[in-house]
Amino acid sequence: MTPLRIGTRPSKLAVAQTTTIADRLTAAGYPCELVTVATSGDRSTAPVTQLGVGVFVSALRDALTAGDIDVAVHSFKDLPTAQPEDLRIAAVPPREDVRDALVTNGRVLGELGRGARVGTGSPRRGVQLYALGQGLEVLPIRGNVDTRIGKVRSGELDAVVVAAAGLRRLGRIEEADELIDPLQMLPAPAQGALAVECRSADTDVVDVLRAVLDDPAVRVAVTAERAVLATLAAGCTTPVGALADVVSDLDDEGHAVDRLSLRAVLGVGDIAEGAVVRASATAEMDAAEKLGAAVAHELLDLGAEDLPAAGLDSSANRWIGSS
Repeated sequence: MTPLRIGTRPSKLAVAQTTTIADRLTAAGYPCELVTVATSGDRSTAPVTQLGVGVFVSALRDALTAGDIDVAVHSFKDLPTAQPEDLRIAAVPPREDVRDALVTNGRVLGELGRGARVGTGSPRRGVQLYALGQGLEVLPIRGNVDTRIGKVRSGELDAVVVAAAGLRRLGRIEEADELIDPLQMLPAPAQGALAVECRSADTDVVDVLRAVLDDPAVRVAVTAERAVLATLAAGCTTPVGALADVVSDLDDEGHAVDRLSLRAVLGVGDIAEGAVVRASATAEMDAAEKLGAAVAHELLDLGAEDLPAAGLDSSANRWIGSS
């Protein structure tokens, strides 16, 4: 059997998460080989807020379209909300930890005093850290997990916030001093989820990926979260968090049913001011996109229509500046 060529970014984290997909396919009888594809985001040192949406995705998609690889594995949160017609997200595997992780030198978030220097490359994390009202100084950072954690170990920063999913996939979750409750900090839409993509015309590959890898409940949850982004016409650099959960409920006749519960948060105005609006709703499992759109419209009703004046496209030095 000809191995499936699976494209991955060259970072340790990307290779680790792609390897988990290759291992599952191989165990199911479908041999794989990894193909490294460097993206412009991997080559640049500029802040992600300046690089734009899809910077870690386009090279992998180009390799798929060109036939250089058969499958691409993405961090789902990096994908633009518009899906190319010639490509398909064939599988959304079981999700890793959705939470953000705080790495300090032995403290938790509530113990960081006024003026504590906290590093993150995410406007979403930045605005929610400011919204805590602790007087934190949030500073922009880029780089891999080693680089970010190294800034804490060297004393350059008091703490950094990274995705718990990344630490778990690298086998380094013990380095987190706190896994931040989503009640304090909602994750990015699709955080912790992977998107396994292939060419739409490769129906045999689509069928294999879906049968071996796909988790329908995760797919539905991620669909609702990303519908918030799509409705707001927002991208991965916009300070928006969303988390959907499958919850048990009772129907009108008292029977147990599963429903989808969605919460979202959006930063408005200058990020350093920590102003956010929040919304939530519940819907049937087959109404994920409508649920996400409804929650996004509630955010708009609460003030998110002022987004164009909020400076979301400004440089990292602006959004992360002191209030």
